[in-house]
Amino acid sequence: MAVWTVYLSLCLLIALSASGLEPGKDYKVNWEAKSLHFDCYPEAGSDQAKCEARGCIWEPSGIPNAPWCYYAETHGYVTSNIVETASGITVDIERNTDFPSQRSQSRDISKLRVEITFLSGKSLRWKIFDPANARFEVPVPLELPSTPETEENNRLYRVQIQNKPFGIQVIRKSSEEIIWDSAVPGFTFSDQFLQISTRLPSNYVYGVGETEHPSYNHDLNFHTYGLFAKDQPPGYKLNSYGLHPFHMGLEKSKNAHGVLLLNSNAMDVTFLPTPALTYRTIGGILDFYMVMGPTPEAVVQQYTEIIGRPVLPAYWSLGFQLCRYGYANDAEIADLYNDMKAAKIPYDVQYSDIEYMERQMDFTLDKENFKGLPALVDSMRAEGMRFIFILDPAIAANETKGSYPAFDTGIEKDVFIKWPPKLSDDIVWGKVWPDYPDITVDNSLDWDTQVKLFRAFVAFPDFFKKSTAEWWGEQIKDYYNNVMKFDGLWIDMNEPASFVHGTVGEKCLGDQTLENPPYMPPLESSHRGLNHKTMCMNSEQILEDGTRVKHYDVHNLYGLSHTKPTYDALLSTTGKRGVVITRSTYPSSGRWAGHWLGDNYSRWDQLLKSIVGMMEFSIFGIPYTGADICGFFNPAEYEMCLRWMQLGAFYPFSRNHNTINMPRQDPVAWGSEFAAVSRDVLNIRYTLLPYLNTLMYEAHAHGNTVVRPLLHEFVTDENTWKIDRQFLWGPALLITPALDPGVTVVRGYVPNARWYDYHTGEAVGVRGQFVDMETPLWKINLHVRGGHILPWQKAENNTHYSRLNPLGLLVALDDGGSAHGSLFWDDGEGIDTVQNKRFLLTTFTVSSGVLTSVVPTDGLAEADRLTLGLVKVWGVSPRVTRVTLSVTGQPDADLPFTYNAEVQELQIDATSQSHTIEKPFTISWNEA
Repeated sequence: MAVWTVYLSLCLLIALSASGLEPGKDYKVNWEAKSLHFDCYPEAGSDQAKCEARGCIWEPSGIPNAPWCYYAETHGYVTSNIVETASGITVDIERNTDFPSQRSQSRDISKLRVEITFLSGKSLRWKIFDPANARFEVPVPLELPSTPETEENNRLYRVQIQNKPFGIQVIRKSSEEIIWDSAVPGFTFSDQFLQISTRLPSNYVYGVGETEHPSYNHDLNFHTYGLFAKDQPPGYKLNSYGLHPFHMGLEKSKNAHGVLLLNSNAMDVTFLPTPALTYRTIGGILDFYMVMGPTPEAVVQQYTEIIGRPVLPAYWSLGFQLCRYGYANDAEIADLYNDMKAAKIPYDVQYSDIEYMERQMDFTLDKENFKGLPALVDSMRAEGMRFIFILDPAIAANETKGSYPAFDTGIEKDVFIKWPPKLSDDIVWGKVWPDYPDITVDNSLDWDTQVKLFRAFVAFPDFFKKSTAEWWGEQIKDYYNNVMKFDGLWIDMNEPASFVHGTVGEKCLGDQTLENPPYMPPLESSHRGLNHKTMCMNSEQILEDGTRVKHYDVHNLYGLSHTKPTYDALLSTTGKRGVVITRSTYPSSGRWAGHWLGDNYSRWDQLLKSIVGMMEFSIFGIPYTGADICGFFNPAEYEMCLRWMQLGAFYPFSRNHNTINMPRQDPVAWGSEFAAVSRDVLNIRYTLLPYLNTLMYEAHAHGNTVVRPLLHEFVTDENTWKIDRQFLWGPALLITPALDPGVTVVRGYVPNARWYDYHTGEAVGVRGQFVDMETPLWKINLHVRGGHILPWQKAENNTHYSRLNPLGLLVALDDGGSAHGSLFWDDGEGIDTVQNKRFLLTTFTVSSGVLTSVVPTDGLAEADRLTLGLVKVWGVSPRVTRVTLSVTGQPDADLPFTYNAEVQELQIDATSQSHTIEKPFTISWNEA
């Protein structure tokens, strides 16, 4: 190493002498790679002959994972015409024929059109397509600006077109950074293989899913992620339940931007250390949307403005929830409910998984083991509890014990997915849950044999069709009215999942290049074809406008197409907004539903990965998200489950759930100590639900994140750019969980602000530093940020009762003695309360010892009004001598208070005044 250093120093001295620069002075040296090596042979089996047959360069490399076969610098397309207008740029491009076709089995499209549209001053779109032949485009409606700011002075960006190779450069004006640069080799556009690469402005990239990532910030060292919706439990680099080709990137100027590729075909994304990334997809067009931020939070706001704001969930759905797959009968659920009540552990929602059905068939009830479930649900709901049951999309098709109305009416209404008419008029049959009614399953046989022998045929509804949505809604309403009440719906297996590959018999009809395309992204079981554990790609679906499309193109939209009809049916059936939880998602799914992070494992590593998953779904526009607490598969371990209960208490969607034939892992299954710790941390959650609910409103109304990475609030502090073992609720509550076995101290970052320990109210004496935080088994570290006001209520056993308590305020003063916050409050379950302004919005500010409330919106019904209760003010110094409440038109009232000089906490009790908070007020305290 010393010899190498001397050699470099001599080289630099010689270079300085030759350039006329003086040694001893400070100069900047810019290092630039000789060339960009983008992989020309991403599939397996690359060698020199195959590489050079593609017109690419073969050069073995000693760098791990670096491509040995890469594109020549001018490979791609060249521009032939550029037309600029006030609203955008149009470009014609043509393939550079100096290089051979990249995929002999996938026809190249030589002439393309590029349309760049300036959507607004903070957003733009570029669309690359075949102008001569229509190709599939994603049929998801977006909310594009109706009056775009097209004037140059209003835009945060400018766009440049490069020629050979063709590429688009997007430049942020304020910093002159190029934040998108696709003028790099390798751009390909063929029938079943589309590829585009771009340089990145920094090494900090977040998002792209749904896959399991070991860290929130991507490792750019040649990592590729396949993306294709599949019934695949989370695992490293395994494509999972949904598709989100969206990323947020940070820039060296500490600005942020976001990019969406609106494409619904199977694809992969490769992260490169240049830094750069490569997209490859096997159909459709290249349709990109960029939002300019410039802050990370603004990126999500602008992104959700395009794809649709997140749904506002019912207030009760913010409570704790319990589920497991495999309850033996309704008595087991009743006993669990009674045990939770006896332990005084708050929870709001009880589930039943597929065991409540007759042989797992939708819209049925097992009348042997769960005949008492409807009555139990009624009694629980009478005590303020809520009930959610599961629905899968697949419908059993060959009942032999009589009719099955869901299937019979589905046939009548022609709702099921079929083959293309030229191939067959039959339904594309699959197999999922139902077993044959006249056969006893032999569990000694392996799973694949059981599926073939004992599972009944199923049909998959085509939810794109209006008639299917109507049929689905009718089944849900009939079940609610005639079998069992419910408050929310949980939709599963909607990738769609099947237990056979493609169809019964596993021989898909028609074009086999749809099942096994010329290029296969690196997917779990990609060697088995795209139809592995799902439908045939040549199945045909029909869009609402009558357009026929291949499942190949819309597979990744199936969960989304299932979600909106389910949400609409829930609202029309119950007359309340409730909540829908879906497994498979796509951009805009958050408009209708929340998402759990899938069938995870009971392992310590899953705690951290759940934080990463929540952060990703926050930027995907689905804030109502969480993981199965304590894990779905495998037996849970005591300490891990306890730490997971503490972490899960701060998931927006907080549910403990595990699978069949596993030991119980609910809070009352582990003994009194576990129950006590669970009760304590869930009481904290319930205390802060008014704050969480307000964050959900801000997500719904403005696109804000709820679970928030620290970098969203402290982006100028580069220490926060890699932090994923901590997270925030909104701007003000910092959560630092224990994520490893046996720890009693966690290392956490305290950003540069004033912070208070939530448990004691005491100010933290450091800022902008990593510190060791004591975390005995009973404790999770929580800190409140100075300058913020958090609304709260006393916790009760469920939200029906906690909502009746007075409203408290937790005021955490900043260094200047100021703070601000807000409260959103409605009836908790009304439909369109925000759109119809049937809610209360109150803002609070503190300055110079005066707390002031302002009421921008007051459309709250009398029955839902809140009275003001206990106000806690942290950071008050010196001692307080008097506190008064002032309301317009009323005499000032002295309020009782206590002051703790040791932690500088002032507690003011306004309960006796019975002041309802829709009336503006001020509270003043005089300091000695």
